[in-house]
Amino acid sequence: MLLSTLFLVGGFLLLILSGDFLVKGAVSLALKFKLSSLVIGMTIVSFGTSAPELLVSVDAALSGFPDITVGAIVGSNISNIALILGLTAIIFPIAVQRATIRTDWPMMMFSTLLFVSFVIDGVLSAIEGVVLFSSLVVFITWLIYNSRKNHQLPAMAEELDESVKSMPIWKAVFFIGLGALGLVFGADLMLEGAVDIARKFEVTERVIGLTIVAFGTSLPELITSCVAAYRKEADISIGNLIGSNIFNLLAILGITAMIHPIDVSQSIINFDNYVLVGISALIFPLIYFGKQVSRMKGVFLVVFYVIYIYSLF
Repeated sequence: MLLSTLFLVGGFLLLILSGDFLVKGAVSLALKFKLSSLVIGMTIVSFGTSAPELLVSVDAALSGFPDITVGAIVGSNISNIALILGLTAIIFPIAVQRATIRTDWPMMMFSTLLFVSFVIDGVLSAIEGVVLFSSLVVFITWLIYNSRKNHQLPAMAEELDESVKSMPIWKAVFFIGLGALGLVFGADLMLEGAVDIARKFEVTERVIGLTIVAFGTSLPELITSCVAAYRKEADISIGNLIGSNIFNLLAILGITAMIHPIDVSQSIINFDNYVLVGISALIFPLIYFGKQVSRMKGVFLVVFYVIYIYSLF
């Protein structure tokens, strides 16, 4: 049990650190090839920060644990907009930007409904994976075009670290290699620990995916959002969380399904997917009325998440 816990925690830490190395190296290399900060922010940074979830999902699917693959993504998305958004709002009420209501939320809802409709038959096929990923490519292309048209840079494109900009090429390549290697080993460690714990406590892989794995892969978002709220920079939080949900469904599940079709259990189809659709839809009135997520709304979201987790056991 102790060894399984060490594998789980060690895998999480290795995934987070390796993802950071990969992003820094990839961004630095992209800058050397004269890619704009806008394109880097919307593509490389976004994909890089989702790399841990992608490696875990692919590893789980190839290892024959599809419930961990889908459970981790569905659980992570529920966690992002219930637990993490709720906790962030409790610390400091979150102002909602117009773009979140007009663009981000509709795209998240579209992604959620598209995913749910695809897995009704119990399988997320390679063709459906292509459709999911293609939807993301179209969305990112539109965002880049729209941002250039309005002369606006997304926050993540504006805030590229100076140390990353000045990094020599050899160091950038080393960071990419080290990050990629760490992600592979981290995903293996975390998956082995999670499956072993599930067997020891006699809980299903679905529950482990929806809880421990989902929470672990959402940890960077939780830390970032809470720190932003504490520093009264909460306006960046909700857009990042919704963006993470879009990437989880379209990029991670899309790419994973293209590599290996994913079987989806009836428990996820008949319960967890409905919870995901419900909380995703419920977010709209919470962000639309009052144009902020207040502390009271935050408490409501956290209570919703606690009830959901309780219902799994």
